[in-house]
Amino acid sequence: MEETFKQISGLNTKCIKIVLFGPESTGKSSLVEALAKHYNTVYVEEFSRKYAQKKADNNELLSKDDVLPIAIGQMQLENAQLKNADKLLVCDTDLLETQVYSQFYYDGYCPDIIKKYALENTYDLYFLTYIDTVWEADDIRDQPHNRLNLFNRFEQALIDAKKPYIVVKGRFEERLETCKKHIDELLKKAN
Repeated sequence: MEETFKQISGLNTKCIKIVLFGPESTGKSSLVEALAKHYNTVYVEEFSRKYAQKKADNNELLSKDDVLPIAIGQMQLENAQLKNADKLLVCDTDLLETQVYSQFYYDGYCPDIIKKYALENTYDLYFLTYIDTVWEADDIRDQPHNRLNLFNRFEQALIDAKKPYIVVKGRFEERLETCKKHIDELLKKAN
């Protein structure tokens, strides 16, 4: 089962991997899509979004039992897209984000295997999205009044895991330019 949580190795080892990371309704998915389009590459969708929507459509709530399937689905998507990436893979979340949400919603609970691979899986840079965006409600989002607390939890998780990150703030265009600037630097270093 452990293999399910590992990033595939030996394939595209020079591919730069970035993660959009942070609380809900902070523009991660929009940035992921725009960055993938700009760099003519593939991106990894947020698996939990469709998973949670399916449960909501069936009038079911997420529970601790959903944490492992969400993590497995996220890694399957990432590993599949890595095969299609060339120089850059843009990820809309990772296992560390799954860990943060699991611990937030389930009183500190997160399976050890997720915590292990949240640390072991590597990315070149995280873009931590700040909460200065307009809240957009939907069937899944439920923390409009807890955004700063969640942002602080996400940032602390990056610090504790010693992951490289940049906070992105401002309007969408500003966020996009910040991300492109740092990705361009990573691409120059890789050549």
